[in-house]
Parts: sequence; structure tokens; C-alpha cells
Amino acid sequence: MSDGFIEVVAAVVLRPQGVLLCQRPDGPHLPLMWEFPGGKIDHGESPEQALERELREELGVGSSIGRQITQVEHHYPEKNVRIRFFVADIEGEPRAVVHRQLRWIELAELDRYHVPPANRAVIDLVRRGGLD
Repeated sequence: MSDGFIEVVAAVVLRPQGVLLCQRPDGPHLPLMWEFPGGKIDHGESPEQALERELREELGVGSSIGRQITQVEHHYPEKNVRIRFFVADIEGEPRAVVHRQLRWIELAELDRYHVPPANRAVIDLVRRGGLD
């Protein structure tokens, strides 16, 4: 944690069938919400290294991390997070290792999914085609 924020990375993975979202498990923080895959940056990792590790751990896939598209700071009642969102390509088909389920969601359908507040601006960016 630096300056009171938990440092997090997340991947925006786009394929012709849509964008990949993962449903969180039932638990204390944001249960059953849909989010971009990713997680905390460990001490000594670059954001890109952390995201490669998280995608391997969470989805069982290798990855190629592209450019950072945005950074979001969000204050939840119990913690503050700073999330760096990157465009990423993954190798093979992801599987739900830690999530309840994964879905490739068509851009027009994104608004139907309940996402954490910290992901909302990125959903809007993706829907508008703002990744180019």
C-alpha cells in the first residue's frame, strides 16, 4: 500500500465475441459483481508483471500486456484502491479458477452487468470504443 491506496491492476481483454468479465465469488467485498480480471501488485513487481501473474493465477492463461488505458482511484468504506487498467491479450481459453464464472460480453450488453464502482468508468470507455 502506498499513500493509503492498495495498488491494483486489471486487464481489459477484447475479442470479437466481446470483453471478458469475471464474476466475483460470494464474500465480504463486492459479492457476485462482475469485474475485469486482475488483482493486487505484490512488493517488487511492476504493474505489468503483476497483471501477467494475476491472469495466470485467476484465469489459467498466459498473457501479453499492452498499454495502460486509464487509472482509477476509488474509496470504498473499508479501503482505498488505485487500479491501473491495461489492454491485454490472453493465450487460449480462460477458465474460472477463483471467480464464480467468466463471460465474454458483447459491448452493447455491458450495461446489464452489475460492476464495482471502480470499474464503471472503464466499462463506459470500452463501450464507447475508447481503447484505440
